[in-house]
Amino acid sequence: MTASNAFKPLLVVDDDFNNRDLLSRRLMRAGYRVECVADAQQALAALDASEFDLILLDTMMPGMNGIDLLRLLRATWSAQDLPVIMVTALDQSERVVEALTQGANDYITKPIDFSVALARVRSQLDRKRAEEALRESEQRYSLAARGANDGLWDWDLRSGTMYYSPRWAAMLGLERSALGDSASEWLDRVHPGDRERVRLEVSDFQKSAAGDFASEHRMAHADGSFRWMLVRGHILRDGAGRGLRMAGSQTDVTENKAFDSLTGLPNRVLLLERVARRVDEIRAAPGEAAGLLYLDLDGFKVINDSLGHAVGDELLVAFAKELRIQLRGSAAVAESDALIARLGGDEFAIFLERLGTAEQAMETALRIQDSLETTFRLSGREVYISASIGVIVADSRTNSAADLLRDADLAMYRAKALGRYRCELFTAELRNAVLERLELETDLRLAIEKHQLRVYYQSKIILETGRLLGFEALVRWVHPTRGLVGPCDFIPIAEDTGLITALGAWVLREACHQMRAWQLQFPHVPPLEVSVNLSPRQFQDPELIPTVLEVLEESGLPPASLQLEVTESVLIRDANQAIETLQRLKQIGVGLKLDDFGTGYSSLNYLCRLPCDSLKIDRSFVASMCDDENSLQVIRAILSLAQSLGKTVVAEGIDSTRHVAQLRDLGCEFGQGFFFSRPIPPEDVVSLLEADTRL
Repeated sequence: MTASNAFKPLLVVDDDFNNRDLLSRRLMRAGYRVECVADAQQALAALDASEFDLILLDTMMPGMNGIDLLRLLRATWSAQDLPVIMVTALDQSERVVEALTQGANDYITKPIDFSVALARVRSQLDRKRAEEALRESEQRYSLAARGANDGLWDWDLRSGTMYYSPRWAAMLGLERSALGDSASEWLDRVHPGDRERVRLEVSDFQKSAAGDFASEHRMAHADGSFRWMLVRGHILRDGAGRGLRMAGSQTDVTENKAFDSLTGLPNRVLLLERVARRVDEIRAAPGEAAGLLYLDLDGFKVINDSLGHAVGDELLVAFAKELRIQLRGSAAVAESDALIARLGGDEFAIFLERLGTAEQAMETALRIQDSLETTFRLSGREVYISASIGVIVADSRTNSAADLLRDADLAMYRAKALGRYRCELFTAELRNAVLERLELETDLRLAIEKHQLRVYYQSKIILETGRLLGFEALVRWVHPTRGLVGPCDFIPIAEDTGLITALGAWVLREACHQMRAWQLQFPHVPPLEVSVNLSPRQFQDPELIPTVLEVLEESGLPPASLQLEVTESVLIRDANQAIETLQRLKQIGVGLKLDDFGTGYSSLNYLCRLPCDSLKIDRSFVASMCDDENSLQVIRAILSLAQSLGKTVVAEGIDSTRHVAQLRDLGCEFGQGFFFSRPIPPEDVVSLLEADTRL
């Protein structure tokens, strides 16, 4: 594309025809489009009718001279918008100075050196193109920045001064006039928890060879809150790689960082910020208080797993909406003083900023809980849902927002543990119990590694003869400082943490090896047997069958001498799978006992299908059988049922001669309990075996 087509024309203003003609021809030959006029009036008319890239203006003309015309032009067009090159005689230096003073961009002298003239025209046009491109780029960037709603900043690293745009200031609730020109206006407003990191990021970036900078952090707003900002920038370096200038933008990303995308509620980040601000206020004003309610949906996992995640999400959205409605309609809580947040999954929180007492917090929690016990219609289905709530009150003793949320969470889990659909208030005792459990969990892991666990044995007796039938293997923990720790204190921890699988396998191995050693030392007819309990988690372990086979082979214990005890709870998760596992164990040849019979699932349908050999009557029935007719009748029914199904019965918890006599009269064959022997270490079992051989 030639210059004549690419750009606007040039305007030659000269009262001498020959000068106009000669100059225009040379310019057109160089590729420019040219228009010529003879005086100032014609020039103004031409400018009124068309646009020009540049004017070549004769200094001396009749009527209005070139200087006067230049003065008029500069009243309308700047030197950047419309360059003017004065054409003057060689001896008119004073005219040249005056023209440059009035805004001329350059000059050429007569007689015209056309190579010089063309060079100066080209130079002025190039400068104009560059300035127009720069201006267009700046306008484009400015429009884009305004469209993106970003704040702009520009940091002169040599002088240390920093420019902040009005939008940058407005994003923080400030007027531009309230800001200085130092980097501290930015860095000092960074959240104390982020400030050191941001300073380090800036310092490392300036020292590195990287070209682009990005940092996401919280900035203090004039209203006292903090806003999440994404700061991005670029650096200009000198030849030695030293930073000269950094410039970039600031984007408010609070919406993404502080709000839950599914429900639109504030998230954990925003909740913690608001709680932290209120905790600081309360610590500075003793006597004030705030409440935090930690909610967890009961049975949400079942709904999510059975109906699908889409329905689960729909339920969370509906539940969040219901929370808003209930809080908005509460006369006891002002909406402006409460914040509802989704913490993640099916967990929500309600922060009550203005509160009097713990009783008020509990009343509010109970009222909300009752109102939320409702049925939601989701994707054509009616879904019932309730919530467990943990409650805590923040006062002048509260350390931090994180501590408050943690303790409310503990109270919520306490509510879950006590049966769900409950409200529980956090107490110091609850915190101590949790700390003790955590300490026990840590110690239990070490105990397994350091072999602090031992297997104790409780004898099982043939009630008719008083002879030994065998033993039940029971794990005990000899703690280095606590002494003997009962199974009720550590077995639930092992179950929750998954340690029960390894622990159970170890007990099985120890018991089988020990029983085989006793069988060889004390021959018995029939051979003594050992019972080992399988926890629900251990029962679901795919390595259970291979482990049993391996232990029997390495110990040499006959399969019939091993009795595996399971509770009815193993049927709850997947009864068909449980029955299949029991059948595979039965094929190995081991005995199977259904422990704590009558206290759990107790489905007669499944009982008929279970390949178990024996039922164990729970100690709760035996303990009260002499004084409670109902317990006695339950035992009589279990014995009758077992006889009909061809199963033997073992009674647990026998503590007296009355128990022995009554069970024997009812036809119960086997029993165990403190009347015969407490669980004892293996070295003490030998005396029992020796005594039994003398019977």
